Amino acid sequence: MENTDELQIHEKKPAKMKRGELIAVCSAKGGIGRTVLTVNLAGALVKKNITVAILDGDFQFGDIGLAMDLKSSFTIKEVIEGISTLDEHSLAGYMSRHESGVKVMAAPDRPEYADLVTKESVDKVLDLMLLNYDYVVVDTSVGLNDHTVHIAEKADQIMVMANLEMTALKNTKLMLETFDILELRNKVTLVVNRANMESVIQAEDAARILGYEDPVYIPNDFQVCSQSLNIGIPFVINHGKTDVAKAIFKMAERITSRREITMFKEPAKPSFLSKLIGKKRMKGGTAQ
Repeated sequence: MENTDELQIHEKKPAKMKRGELIAVCSAKGGIGRTVLTVNLAGALVKKNITVAILDGDFQFGDIGLAMDLKSSFTIKEVIEGISTLDEHSLAGYMSRHESGVKVMAAPDRPEYADLVTKESVDKVLDLMLLNYDYVVVDTSVGLNDHTVHIAEKADQIMVMANLEMTALKNTKLMLETFDILELRNKVTLVVNRANMESVIQAEDAARILGYEDPVYIPNDFQVCSQSLNIGIPFVINHGKTDVAKAIFKMAERITSRREITMFKEPAKPSFLSKLIGKKRMKGGTAQ
């Protein structure tokens, strides 16, 4: 008969909670291709036989459903209405499944419902999604609103999209400077979309202007990308041999090659505004 000490040694220890990796796709200007990148990156990742989900983080005007031809029965609005009893098992019932295998948490179907989405509810939804999936890709809204900054702070990797238009470069530079202030630059990957489009600015010049040494370049294929968005089929699925699809597959390989599953933690972080103000005060020499 085993003694008490031996029983304690042999007692099954609880399994450690692991989380997937959170990828935030951001842009400082609309129309750059953020949603197209999100759905195609998710499609490329799922082809590597790993579980992938998308959160449509543009809670007012999300287009993930359109880009994937999904008519979701539930959105994050319904999730929030049942947030008090939500767990990783019940969350699965709210996810829509794309034919590629990617799961989607849809944005509300009316812009006014965005007011129901709080940072706390987004936190809970993302934490549960990260328990269920190897990768969670978030298509954020344009710019740096509270939700986008909060998701970026929580993310393991931040994809900042730009193109060769001067207005896009100006706004992207400001976004990157803000991520510097928030001490998030180490998580940022710059993605230059339509990198070989006709422009007075070359892709290499754009990277230099933005102060980024190793960006991802996505070639220009307006016809394939616009058709993909209009018919709701990610081009990595039906145009996998095109140069633009190959660039996305290469990007997915880059992401997975540096993946590191981390322990589930909820570190307390200062707010976006307090960080921004604090850094500016220190730079101005007014810190006490």
